[in-house]
Order: sequence, then C-alpha cells, then structure tokens
Amino acid sequence: MTTLSSTRLSDQVAEKIRQLIDEQQLQPGDRIPSERQLAERLAVSRVPIREALRALNSQGLLVTRRGGGTYVQETDLMNWPAQSIAPLGELISQDPLYRYDVLEARHALEASTAWHAARRATEADKNRIRHCFDIMVRHQQNQDAELSARADAQFHLAIAQASHNVVLLQIMNGLFQLVFSTVKENRRAMFEFDNAREVELLTQQHEAVMDAILKGEADLARERITRHLDHVQAKVRLSEENNAREQRVSRFNSHLSQL
Repeated sequence: MTTLSSTRLSDQVAEKIRQLIDEQQLQPGDRIPSERQLAERLAVSRVPIREALRALNSQGLLVTRRGGGTYVQETDLMNWPAQSIAPLGELISQDPLYRYDVLEARHALEASTAWHAARRATEADKNRIRHCFDIMVRHQQNQDAELSARADAQFHLAIAQASHNVVLLQIMNGLFQLVFSTVKENRRAMFEFDNAREVELLTQQHEAVMDAILKGEADLARERITRHLDHVQAKVRLSEENNAREQRVSRFNSHLSQL
C-alpha cells in the first residue's frame, strides 16, 4: 500500500488515480474503484479522495453519477475532437505539406496551454511534465526516433493537461495521433542534416519551456513555446528546400548523362 506525503495531498491523489487508470487500461465508460476502495489503496482518508475526484471531473477525465459511481469520461465533448480531426490524418498521408496547417494550429493552441499551465500547474502536473521530459531525453540518447517522437508529443500533452482548461485539453487529446504523426515527420526532417546539434537544441528548447512553466512565468512560457514551434517550422522548411534542391541536381545530372 502506497503512503503519500502531506504536501497538496489531493493533487498527489489525483495523479495516483490517473496512474491507476493507465495501469488498468480503463477506457471511456469504465467505472473506477469506489471512494472507500481508493482510500484503502492509497492509504488516505476520503477527504483528499473526494477533492481529487472533483478536480479530475473538472478536467474532463472523469464523470461522477449521483449514486452510481465514477467513470472514465465518455461524452460528446471527449469524442468530437478525435472524430472531427480523424480525416486530417488521411490528408497528411497524401500530402505531407498539410503538417504546416497542423503546426499553425499548434501555435494557436499551445501558446494558450503553456500560458495557462504556468499559472495553474499543480505539483502533480509539474512532476508529470518533468517525467515526460526525462523520458523524451532518454529515448533521444538511445537514438530511438519513434519513441522520441511519441515522448515529444506526450510532453506537449502534459502541458495541455496542466492548463486545467477542459476544452483545450480535449482538443489536444483529439489531436494526439495527428500531432504524433507530424512530430515524427518533423523530427525526421529536422535531424536529416545535423542530427546531434539539432537534438541538443530541441532538448534545450523543451527544457526552457518546462522551466518557465515550473517557475510560474506565464508570458515567458508562451514566448518559449512559440519560439520552439517557429524553429521547428523553419527547420522543416529548410529540410524540404534542401531535398528539393538535391532532386533538381539529380535530375539535371541524369539529363546530362543522356546527352
């Protein structure tokens, strides 16, 4: 049985409940353990359990039905972003240039989520952001491109969770698979010509965003996430220009060889 420290106990309980949902792979509509069962499992009273459940309800992760228990959220609010965004995945697979539209959307969304996260992040939120950052760095050091990209996307989602804005969070959740696919492609393009230097720079940018959020500096967090996404867009464009130039040279050389 896990014992929690007293600092912001309800925040820690909320994080433990999140972990429980992940570990048991609970899906929307699944019922979570009762207050009594959670209190026994986490070795706390029911008061912080109730506070944590209220917080998770307000974030859109859970819904409590009077007299009927608490469930992983399954509402139109949770489903509509994924449903409306799903067709974009096919467009991006057909034309990778659609990822610039995704980057523009991320600018608009993440400038807000980073700003709000810096103002509202709990200790549990901050620990989650640190954890995602550490996982991303570890995968980068292991040169695992796919896991690095997924950890990168999870880092940005952790910031969205810390914004405590249920609409922004659900839109970002709906964007997750789309963001993952574009992050993976963006990283491939960015690292193509100068992998080690770009990985280091990207890590520094993520850390700078994280530091601003952890320190509660909202305007700086918004500035740094915007600068980071601007850098990603510029590097992806440069990579595409270099590839296009190489293709032109190759076609020209092929033409010369046929003369």
